Amino acid sequence: MALAVAERVTFTYPEGERPALDDVWLSIEPGEFVALLGASGSGKSTLLRAFAGLVPHFHGGRFVGRVSVGGRDTRVGRPSELAGMVATLFQEPEDQVVLTRVDAEVAFGLENIGVPPADIGPRARAALAAIGAEHLVGREVAELSGGELQRVCLASALALEPRLLLLDEPSSQLDRDAAEALFDHARAHGCAVVVAEQRPELPLEHADRVVFLRNGRIVDGPPAAWTEQPERQVTPCHLGEEVVRLESVSFAYPGGPPVLVDESLVLHRNEVVVLVGPNGVGKTTLAKLATGLLAPGAGRVVRFGRAAYLPQDPGRYLVTETVFDEIALAAGTRRARRALVELGLEPLARRHPRDLSSGERERLAVGAVMAVDPDLLVLDEPTRGVDPERKRELAEVLRAQSHGRATLVVTHDRMLATAVADRIVALGSEAVLV
Repeated sequence: MALAVAERVTFTYPEGERPALDDVWLSIEPGEFVALLGASGSGKSTLLRAFAGLVPHFHGGRFVGRVSVGGRDTRVGRPSELAGMVATLFQEPEDQVVLTRVDAEVAFGLENIGVPPADIGPRARAALAAIGAEHLVGREVAELSGGELQRVCLASALALEPRLLLLDEPSSQLDRDAAEALFDHARAHGCAVVVAEQRPELPLEHADRVVFLRNGRIVDGPPAAWTEQPERQVTPCHLGEEVVRLESVSFAYPGGPPVLVDESLVLHRNEVVVLVGPNGVGKTTLAKLATGLLAPGAGRVVRFGRAAYLPQDPGRYLVTETVFDEIALAAGTRRARRALVELGLEPLARRHPRDLSSGERERLAVGAVMAVDPDLLVLDEPTRGVDPERKRELAEVLRAQSHGRATLVVTHDRMLATAVADRIVALGSEAVLV
């Protein structure tokens, strides 16, 4: 008997112009590992929310059809009734955390489902250890890198030992070791897993079945862009003058251990530099030092010209009512129109930024920082939630606009790194791209 079933599900968000899900039929068997693939905005996250009971209870909107999990009709029961049976990792882990310390955050879900107090600590620590994050016990959540925070949210879900585990872009900010540990543990646990991913290499190694979504409907296979490998004629760039120089910089957050010790980096005009390394090694901190968002505790940073920075969680900083206005706020009308074309955002120009998928919001934020035409462009995990076709378009834009500016890209994404890098700089001794 199927563990979870979606029967003829059609769903439209409030104020939505078209259904996010359109006549979807899908069943998930106990212990089955399903990879859910599709372009940004194709309905993957919405389908996961439907299996979690959040659609339609939390989001509202128009819902037709039926979803059942463990024999429970989600239209009748509340999402809280699925707690313990279903666990979800959302696309934006920074919006998922509740408490301020790592161990308390992982224990929080266990407390809510009534796990005996004596079992809470061991289960929380075991979940952290399963994905190589036991060293984070006792840390403040606010001090974590994006990848470390994603591990904590994953541990919170795994600790519940659910029958159905829903993962929305779970490896978007993870290094390869952490991503492999996640999927290995989920597979070994024996629960059913549905994972939506834009970097599908590792999920596909574990998947029993692959489901493709396009425009809210289940289709037979991926577009050609998903199966094509990125190719680029690698020609040496002609380095221009220095834009930023970091000389023997060190940094520690208040009350914490050193994040960077005696690191140096020089970025020139006309080059694209990709910064890689394990989670928590200091990539984001180095990027913020380069742009002037942080000041080094030791060493110095010399910068020539203006800098623009895309953070790992750009959705927090969107403030206007339309996609067009968001870019125009930063760069003016003319540059906004150009950015919309370059990043394939024209069809979304009049949409509200909060109505976009995570990948679409990421592209919007990239457009906003690129449109100001900075001397130093720093992008921190710019492909989170972005599908392969759009990654390829982003890479082409970054290459086309690299002349005259220095570009620093922080990423775990092999496809993007292969397509854009003139030079790869590795922090830490085990820097490996997923």
